[in-house]
Amino acid sequence: MSRALAVPWDDSLIGYDFGEGHPLHPVRVELTIALARGFGLLDRPNVSTLPVTPADDTLLTLVHTADYLDAVRRSGETLRADIAHGLGTADDPVFPHMHEASALVAGATLEAARWVLEAKGDHAVNVAGGLHHAMAGNASGFCIYNDPAIAIAWLLEQGVGKVAYVDIDVHHGDGVQAAFWDDPRVLTISLHESGRTLFPGTGFPDEIGGAGAEGCAVNIALPAGTGDAGWLRAFDAVVPPLVRAFAPDILVSQHGCDSHALDPLANLLVTVDGQRVAHAALHALAHEVCEGRWLATGGGGYELVRVVPRSWTHLLAEAAGAPIDPADETPTEWRELALSRTQTHAPLRMTDGRDPAFTPYDGSATTERVDDAIRATRSAAFPHHGLQP
Repeated sequence: MSRALAVPWDDSLIGYDFGEGHPLHPVRVELTIALARGFGLLDRPNVSTLPVTPADDTLLTLVHTADYLDAVRRSGETLRADIAHGLGTADDPVFPHMHEASALVAGATLEAARWVLEAKGDHAVNVAGGLHHAMAGNASGFCIYNDPAIAIAWLLEQGVGKVAYVDIDVHHGDGVQAAFWDDPRVLTISLHESGRTLFPGTGFPDEIGGAGAEGCAVNIALPAGTGDAGWLRAFDAVVPPLVRAFAPDILVSQHGCDSHALDPLANLLVTVDGQRVAHAALHALAHEVCEGRWLATGGGGYELVRVVPRSWTHLLAEAAGAPIDPADETPTEWRELALSRTQTHAPLRMTDGRDPAFTPYDGSATTERVDDAIRATRSAAFPHHGLQP
C-alpha cells in the first residue's frame, strides 16, 4: 500500500529543548530515530532522509504574527520571560536560541509537506513536529511555532484545494483549529480527552467552525479512563466517514501518543497496540481518499522510553510499508542506549501485549460514556457534510 517515505531529520532537531526536568524532553525523539534505525527502517530503498533547514519569517508568518516572532527571538537572546506572548511560563520556559530551534522544527514539517506535494502520492513523517497548541501570537502547551498549521497554510498557498487534519493527541489540537476556524478548505478533527479534565480545556462537540466553515472543526471529547476499545471505536465512528465525505487532496495527521496509559500528564488508557491500529487506519485512509498523499507528525508523549519511541517507530514502519510485528523484540543496542541516556530500562518487545479489538459504533442506545461522546460529535458535525448522525 505504501510507496516512498521521506523522513526529515537532522540531529540538531533535538535542540528544541526546554531544559532538564521539562516533560517535553528531546530524548524521546532521539530514541525514536535510534529505534527506527535499529529496525533498519531508514535504510529501506523506499525511504529517504531529507535535509532540514529552518522556516524563514515569510513561512512562519503564514500562521504567526511578526510581533510574536520578534518576541520569540528576543526571549531566546535575552533569556527573559515575555508572559504577554506566553514565553517564560512553566509550560514554555525560554531557552537559548529558542527561535532557531523552533523554526527548524517548522522547517522539517515544511520539507515533509513539500515532499508530499511534489511527489504526488508519497508519504512524509516528521516525528519532531506536531506542536499543535501554539497560537498566532503566543506560545502554549510546550509549543512555540505551530508546525502543522504552518505546513497546511503553505499547502493552501501552493494551490491545494482541501486539506484534512486529524489529531489523535490526548490534548485538543486547539492551535490548528484556531488557525483554520473560518476556512472551509480545512477540516480539523481532534480526538482527545475531554477538556473538562485536561488541558487546554477546549475541544467540545459544539466547536464546529466559524461562519461559512460550519462543520469543518470536529471534536471528539472522550471521558477520562477511555482505553483501546473505546478510543478506537470513537476514531472509527467519526474520522473515516468525515474524511471520506470531505474528500481532501492531502491528509495531515498529528500522532501525539500521550493517550497511553503510562503517560504522566493525561488520563486515557490506550496502549501502543491501539495506537498502532490508528496509525494504520490513517495510512489506509490516505490511500483511499487522497491517492496516498499523507503528511504525519509526532506530537505529545511524555513517557519518554517505554511509549514514545515504540509508538512512533510503528508509525514510521507503517508509513514505509513495512509494519513491525508487535511481538518483535526491540534491538539490544537500542535498549542499552535508552538505559545509558535515561537510566530507564526499555521494553523488550514492540507490544504492550494487548488485543486492540473494538466493536464498531452502530448508533444503538447504550450507557457507555464513550458512545455519548460519539453521538454528540456526530450530531454536531455530520449534518454539515450530508451525513446521518
